[in-house]
Amino acid sequence: MKLSCAIIDDEPLAIDVIAAHISQTPYLALTQKFTNPVRAFEYLSENRVDILFIDIQMPDLSGIELVRNLEYKPVIIFTTAFDQYAIEGFKVDAVDYLLKPVDYSEFLKATEKAKHWITAKNKILDLKADKEFLFIKSEYKIIRIDLYSIKYIEGMSEYVRIHRDHNKSVMSLLSLKSLEEHLPEDQFMRVHKSYIINLKKISEIENNYIVCSDGKTIPVSKLYRDKFQEYINKNFMF
Repeated sequence: MKLSCAIIDDEPLAIDVIAAHISQTPYLALTQKFTNPVRAFEYLSENRVDILFIDIQMPDLSGIELVRNLEYKPVIIFTTAFDQYAIEGFKVDAVDYLLKPVDYSEFLKATEKAKHWITAKNKILDLKADKEFLFIKSEYKIIRIDLYSIKYIEGMSEYVRIHRDHNKSVMSLLSLKSLEEHLPEDQFMRVHKSYIINLKKISEIENNYIVCSDGKTIPVSKLYRDKFQEYINKNFMF
């Protein structure tokens, strides 16, 4: 199975170099390429790719800013002509950075690293609807989390915080979007850009707000209101 890739760079020649390297690499496939970072952001907000090659210095929207604002983040490999940006890149959890002009051997090292990272992430998120738990990587540990213990999941920029019973919580470098796709739909629901709730932990509902079993109040945003109302209607006793 090939890993899908996108390239963002305001220099067409730089795009051509990365595109040529992708074409030489059997496990990679180029999906999209952009010279306009704003258009690229719009695309990535609606579409997924596995690996994103992105320049750091670009007009209108820098690579760092673009990545920080993505809800779902692919594996990031920054491309830059200036090595002083490397530290900034790693602050947004880039797996690697490549100095221009990009040599194929260095490109291959970076993509191998990205491939291993994706494989490891998929194993951690290998969660099916009939399972009762998941394993989450948190700092240097892998933690087992029982689904019944989750009260709600909170998105926090590049991280999520999984709130559990007995006031225990776990932070992990994941997106709400990635978790949402792996959690059983009959038990968990996205109700806000920053929240997924465990439907079994709902205590009260009032004026588009959910009160969880621990008293936490969570808003139901307009985007998710219809779906949540449909769930309420199915379970409402007149």
